[in-house]
Amino acid sequence: MSDLLYIVLGVLLLTAGGEALIRGALAASHRMGVSPLLSGLLIVGFGTSAPELVVSIDAALGERPDIAIGNVVGSNISNILLILGLCAVITPLAVKPLVLRRDAVTVVAASILFLILVGGSALARSDAGIFLLALAVYLYWAYRSEQSGTSPSAELLKAEAQEVTALPRTVFWIVSAVVLGLVLLIVGSQVLLNGAVGIAESFGVSEAVIGLTLVAVGTSLPELSISVIAAFRRHADVAIGNVLGSNIFNLLGILGISALLQPLPVHERILQFDQWVMLGTSILLLLFLYKGRKLSRLEGGFLLLGYVFYLGLSFTLFGG
Repeated sequence: MSDLLYIVLGVLLLTAGGEALIRGALAASHRMGVSPLLSGLLIVGFGTSAPELVVSIDAALGERPDIAIGNVVGSNISNILLILGLCAVITPLAVKPLVLRRDAVTVVAASILFLILVGGSALARSDAGIFLLALAVYLYWAYRSEQSGTSPSAELLKAEAQEVTALPRTVFWIVSAVVLGLVLLIVGSQVLLNGAVGIAESFGVSEAVIGLTLVAVGTSLPELSISVIAAFRRHADVAIGNVLGSNIFNLLGILGISALLQPLPVHERILQFDQWVMLGTSILLLLFLYKGRKLSRLEGGFLLLGYVFYLGLSFTLFGG
């Protein structure tokens, strides 16, 4: 019970920390005249991955690679199956192919790159360099889309930045929000990891399973909140774009930084099962977006059922 309370408390601290950091960073970007596109891309799109980043770095430095990698792979799976599935059930998510072609294809490419680099059952520092180089190329590609001024990608990212409201106005509150966010993220990651390790030991399941499920869903709550709000507001592009941007940063940025700090061996079940689920869900989303130019309620329900099925296999057939 105490371990479960640690998990809940850790998730609450991470969520609050992520929200405070995003709002403080957005307010600072507005005061410094940073373009709406960069605000949406770097702060909202990637800022929602701050909990995953802190938890994975903490786990890597603490020599818990199963949680570090499981958190990223599990978050990418839950982002598509759980978050987009829920958003599509709330309202069909119509998209224009040109709006998301870059990001949807990049998610699939990043998933394939992960499979290639972990072929030797570990992520080395050289692999981290490849991840980070790929992220730099993606960021440059995304930034170039602003040059036209009216590009669909730019409009999408501007809309993402506008989803976050109630920003601090004075310098004092901006700095306070950023500092508070960082502190809450660091403390929350420690509390969450303590609870996760305790639950794994109590129930006799691997840390990889806990990282892929409980930790992954907990650290994905910022993406969930922003995407669900966007769905209720009928901002379909924001809901999908937020998830795609997060998945890209999870793989290329978080794993890149984590493996750079500490080489990460990959758990056998991730090699046999979860990496293929991650790739399969990315391809399935790409097919849905291009085939029907939307995620319907039926497809959203299918994604949600897929996540339930994935959880069932995680704790039974692949629970060891």
